[in-house]
Amino acid sequence: MDRQLDLQRRQQNGNATTTSPSASVSASSSASISGSASLVNGSTPLPTVPTGAQPGSVTITMPPIQSNPYYKIAPSEYITFGWNFSSIIVTPTALTVAAVGANGYTYPVGPTDGVIPGTAQSVVWYPYGYQTANPSLPLVQASYTLHIWAQGGPSAFPSPGYLEPNSELVFAMYTPQAYTPLSSGWQCAGCPSSGALPQLKINSALPGVVAMIVIMLLSGFTTLRRVWD
Repeated sequence: MDRQLDLQRRQQNGNATTTSPSASVSASSSASISGSASLVNGSTPLPTVPTGAQPGSVTITMPPIQSNPYYKIAPSEYITFGWNFSSIIVTPTALTVAAVGANGYTYPVGPTDGVIPGTAQSVVWYPYGYQTANPSLPLVQASYTLHIWAQGGPSAFPSPGYLEPNSELVFAMYTPQAYTPLSSGWQCAGCPSSGALPQLKINSALPGVVAMIVIMLLSGFTTLRRVWD
């Protein structure tokens, strides 16, 4: 009888030990699943924007805002735009830089489609390269407005800590004309057809004025001579 009780106790202990590993496996798997979910859902928390924070802004440094720059659309002519950031708490994931022409068209600025890293503070543009690669939408000789915006878009509402779109810089672009030598038959549109320099025309009243001045000088000299005598 004692042997049967001892055997039953051993079987019960064996069942307990066999179920314990499965329970631990289940617990560990559920823990790993919940841990991985927390990593996915909480990848990179956004920084806290303090109360009263100002919207982030861009200040153009190159070229100066008041310089009214003109740029050539020609080979080997590059344009560099530069800027600084201020009051930015939430770093943009990317920036889009574009030039909006007086014709209403928007042209991407930069070596790509106008999208650059969110921390970039300058971009180099090759207008002639864009011109040759996009004959269907060429650059025109006109004024342009440089636009810089973040993921909120060009018309995003200013929000504390987030970058506010900027469109302060205005510049102009032109296509230089090729040199034409005189030997090729070029003529000056405002010059006389004979090619001679225009002659000065003497006013008919000028001799009379000169004669009056001479008479006045002689009269004054005669009067002074009488006084001295």
